[in-house]
Amino acid sequence: MADSSNTLELTILGREYRINCPEGAEEELRETARFLDQKMTEIKEASSSAGKVVGTDRIAVIAALNITHQLLANGRQGQKFENNLEQIHARIDEVLAQDQQLEL
Repeated sequence: MADSSNTLELTILGREYRINCPEGAEEELRETARFLDQKMTEIKEASSSAGKVVGTDRIAVIAALNITHQLLANGRQGQKFENNLEQIHARIDEVLAQDQQLEL
């Protein structure tokens, strides 16, 4: 059975895009488009205030790089958290094992 999808009209940096979207994921896609629009607008405004005229393609690439960088940084931070959690868990196991030995 094929996935049913809807076509959404999204506005990013003042341009309309028609995007196919799986049924039930519409709000998530809208939220994603709003986030991307916000990031691209920030880049456009920053370049305008610096007196630069930057094309939409370049703004999109810079936004994609910034978002990807943040995603990878969050992934690394999550991995560090997971490693710390594993170390804590191992230490708890050690302490519990020592406690059980004392009870015998």
